[in-house]
Amino acid sequence: MNAKAELKVQNWGNNLAVRIPSAVARAARLVNGQPVIVEAVEGNIVVRPQNRPPRMTLAQKLKAFDPSLHGGELMADTPAGKEFR
Repeated sequence: MNAKAELKVQNWGNNLAVRIPSAVARAARLVNGQPVIVEAVEGNIVVRPQNRPPRMTLAQKLKAFDPSLHGGELMADTPAGKEFR
């Protein structure tokens, strides 16, 4: 997934700052509070996440799923209202 944003550099105290839009953060798999490395490379700014959590496989996600925490889903097996008449 790629994401792109046109932003403006602004003052933040004695520093400069750029806010990372949520779509860009999602595409880069950044989360709130995650440490990053910011460096200047050949005139460009590079932001690299540290300690990125590994992506879980489907099998790992299913193993970690706890129906009591997520509430489950209700599957209607009989007519529930006027829409089925």
